[in-house]
Amino acid sequence: MDSDVTVTIADIRAAREVLSKVIRPTPLKFNRALSERVGADVFLKCENLQRAGSFKIRGAYTRMSRLSPQERAAGVVAASAGNHAQGVALAAQMLGIASKVYMPVRAPMPKLAATRAYGAEVEQVGETLDESLLAARAWADETGAILIHPFDHADIVAGQGTCGWEILDQCPDVRTVVVGLGGGGLLAGIATVMRALKPDVHVIGVQAEQAAAYPDSLAAGHPVKAARMATMADGIAVGLPGDVTFPIVRDLVDEVVTVSEASLSRAALFLLERAKLVVEPAGAAATAYLLDRAAGDGPPLEGPVVTVLSGGNIDPLLMLRIIRHGMTAAGRYLQFSVVVPDSPGNLAQLLTDCASVDANVLDVEHLRTSAEIRVDQVEIGLVLETRGPEHQSRVLEALRAKGYVLLGTDQPL
Repeated sequence: MDSDVTVTIADIRAAREVLSKVIRPTPLKFNRALSERVGADVFLKCENLQRAGSFKIRGAYTRMSRLSPQERAAGVVAASAGNHAQGVALAAQMLGIASKVYMPVRAPMPKLAATRAYGAEVEQVGETLDESLLAARAWADETGAILIHPFDHADIVAGQGTCGWEILDQCPDVRTVVVGLGGGGLLAGIATVMRALKPDVHVIGVQAEQAAAYPDSLAAGHPVKAARMATMADGIAVGLPGDVTFPIVRDLVDEVVTVSEASLSRAALFLLERAKLVVEPAGAAATAYLLDRAAGDGPPLEGPVVTVLSGGNIDPLLMLRIIRHGMTAAGRYLQFSVVVPDSPGNLAQLLTDCASVDANVLDVEHLRTSAEIRVDQVEIGLVLETRGPEHQSRVLEALRAKGYVLLGTDQPL
């Protein structure tokens, strides 16, 4: 059911005044590599460089600054996969409010550590944000603490909307804005600003396809729970749109699209390599869509284009996996196995043959115990570094031409 709550440009203007003493505008950086691919000027709105590493401090501080003295004395509670947790903890620290945050059991360790470092009490409950949110609501009911919802409150949307106002200040002629979409607080706030101040801007929301509640919800006309939640983009892994955010997204956003896990990895790797920016998967969702769009056959987006990098709080271990996954998705890694006679020199010859086609060997696995091979054979598994899909095809063709039979995954990953 639609909420009667609306967020106005006046609400966002008031939030700007509140936040002016707390945060500074984040940079808007032109990116030549992405612009060349998209066919229009593309700017990166670097909320990954915001205080606490994401846009979340905007909404959290706005909401908590408006609490009454009695509400502040009761303390606050929140549920978050990590970024909202840090925003709430930091805002609470600045405002002198006691805070408790419920986080999923698999929340990234750096986000847990940062939330505790800002002074919040942290308890890990459930596998998803929705399960943590149930625990936070129960604590609020039990103790009287004020629930600071990660997205579904007018003050949260107003605070996040200040990012959209900064975009207009920094790029007044913007024509397209692309924003990652989880619960919808950031997208709803930015869309509210655009429709009020520059209504011809095309606004696009981007969800991870493995955690996409909005497409089905928009089709149904009301919030619908996502059928699955299995994405590396924990920051936008929200199972159900909110009553406040859903009608705003429905009425003010032009498109809602999805991107694959491979696209998220490619985008995070692209931003690391070509923009020198550390961005978490959720923060890279908008860029992932731009890269997908550039590689497709659709019409080009109208520029200037602003893509919001919503957060940069990423576990280093996840970053290592993303680099590996992203390089694989980009055709930079090739994995396969071959069976050769178990005699001296065959492994050396295989490695020489790989080197002859400029493939760098990253890993070698030598197996003699597989039931699929004879006792006089050995299976050799290789992981090669390549320069892209075309190079991978040349490597495979060259090895087949030399008589090697490739087993298992014998195509570029």
